[in-house]
Amino acid sequence: LHLTTQQRGLVVATPILAGAVLRFLMGMLADKLSPKTAGLIGQMIVIVALFCAWKLGIHSYEQALLLGMFLGMAGASFAVALPLASQWYPAEHQGKAMGIAGAGNSGTVFAALLAPVLAAAFGWSNVFGFALIPLVLTLIVFAWLARNAPERPKAKAMADYFKALGDRDSWWFMFFYSVTFGGFIGLASALPGYFNDQYGLSPVTAGYYTAACVFGGSLMRPLGGALADRFGGIKTLLGMYSVAVICIAAVGFNLPSSYAALALFVCTMLGLGAGNGAVFQLVPQRFRSEIGVMTGLIGMAGGIGGFALAAGMGAIKQSTGSYQLALWLFASLGVLAWFGLHGVKRRWRTTWGSAALTAARV
Repeated sequence: LHLTTQQRGLVVATPILAGAVLRFLMGMLADKLSPKTAGLIGQMIVIVALFCAWKLGIHSYEQALLLGMFLGMAGASFAVALPLASQWYPAEHQGKAMGIAGAGNSGTVFAALLAPVLAAAFGWSNVFGFALIPLVLTLIVFAWLARNAPERPKAKAMADYFKALGDRDSWWFMFFYSVTFGGFIGLASALPGYFNDQYGLSPVTAGYYTAACVFGGSLMRPLGGALADRFGGIKTLLGMYSVAVICIAAVGFNLPSSYAALALFVCTMLGLGAGNGAVFQLVPQRFRSEIGVMTGLIGMAGGIGGFALAAGMGAIKQSTGSYQLALWLFASLGVLAWFGLHGVKRRWRTTWGSAALTAARV
C-alpha cells in the first residue's frame, strides 16, 4: 500500500483504539446477556470481517483502517474472558485466574511469527484466509466448552457505569492499566516497524523479534498474577513498573545493536505482562460486584493507551526522524504510574484491601 511511517502507525493502532471502545460495549453486553453469549457474537464478527478481507482484498489505506476497526472486536474479547474467569474463582486465586485468562493475548505471537512468512509465500490477502482456521476452531471449542458461572452479578444499568466513573479508584486503575496493557499492546503493534526502521531488518526477521517480545510478555501475565497472589498486587506492580521504565528508557538511547534492543524490549514486555496480571489481581478485590463494568472501563483505558503509544511512535518518528522521544515519553508515564501507585498504597491497604475484608494479599 506504500504507506508512510505515520500512516503505518495509524493502521496498526486502529484495531487497538477500536478494541478500546468495543471493550466498553462488550462489557455491557456480557453483563446484559452473559459472557459466553457476548464472546460468541464478538468472535463471529471478527470471522466475517476477515472472510470479507480475504475474498475482496484490501486495496487502499482507508480499507485497511476499516478492517482494523472490525478487528478491534478481537481485542474487546478481554471484556468477556476476564469476567468469565473471575466469576468462577475466590478472591485469593483471582491473580492466577485472571492472569491465565489474560494470557490469551499470546495469540499475537503467532501472528507476528507466521503472518510475514505466509504473506511471502501466498500473498497478504491469503493470510486472512489462513487466520480464519484458528478463529473458526476457537469459536467451536468456546461454544462447546465455555460455561457461565452459576452465580453471576446482577446486570448493570448504564447509570452504574457512570457511577463507577465517579469512584476515584476506577480512574487510578484505568491509568495503571493504560501504562501496563497499553504499553504491551502498543509495543506489540509498533515493534515490527521499529525494528525495520531502526535496524533495517526484513519484515520476517522483525516479526521474529516482535514475537519473542510478545511471547515473553504474554507468558508473564499469569505469572504476574501468581506473584500478586503471593506477595500482593501493589508490591508486584511497583516492581514491574520499575523494570519496564528502566529498560524502555535505556532503549531510547538508540542502541547500535539490534540484539541489545531486543533484550531490553523483552525485559520491558516481561515487566508489562506481569504488571497486567498484577492490576487484575487487584481489580476484583476492589470491584467484586462490578467486575463486568470495571473490566470494560479499565480495558478501554488500556486500549486507548496502546493506541496512543503505537500511533504516537509513528507520528514522532515521521516528524523527528527518531523514536527516542516517544520511548522516553512512555518511560515518563511509567514513572508517573509508579509514584501514583505508591501514593494510594497505604489507603488501599487500610480500606478495601485490609485483611479484615479480603483473603487476598493487596
